[in-house]
Amino acid sequence: MLFRSDRPASTSAIARQELAALLGRVAAGERAALGQVYERTSAKLYGICLRILGSEAEAQEALQEAYLTVWRKAGRFDGGRASPITWLALIAQSRAIDQRRRRRTVAVEPIEAAGDVPDLSAGAEELAVSAEEQARLHHCLDGLDEKARAMIRAAFLDGLTYPELAAREGVPLG
Repeated sequence: MLFRSDRPASTSAIARQELAALLGRVAAGERAALGQVYERTSAKLYGICLRILGSEAEAQEALQEAYLTVWRKAGRFDGGRASPITWLALIAQSRAIDQRRRRRTVAVEPIEAAGDVPDLSAGAEELAVSAEEQARLHHCLDGLDEKARAMIRAAFLDGLTYPELAAREGVPLG
């Protein structure tokens, strides 16, 4: 994965610069640059969408909407305000939250319609990789104070919006 926390700072800085340059090319209408942005970031953004929506199909739809937004709004990216991956993650998060809000009622089928349901659970290797990634994430989060850690978890893992977080914490928005 491109944005691993165990990389040297210089490699991460180069990766950020390259991604920012790609976003500039996307803003200029270069489709190939959008493809490169997708290749470098889709796994992370898909994970954000999947965590918020809980459905692979809905996460894929939200991810597609996120990249359409990137295509339309790449010119608005400001490297002085946020890193490229943060900007992209916020777009993906927003599209997933918007999709979650659009949900209406879920159609419920009778149990007899289920038939034989295959076991789609992760295998041992996938579980080990996931556990390693989770341990790294928890290690990084543990370096933050409790309030910051709780806010990040609520925003990125639970899908709360900034107005919801502000209301919950009793602080003004922004």
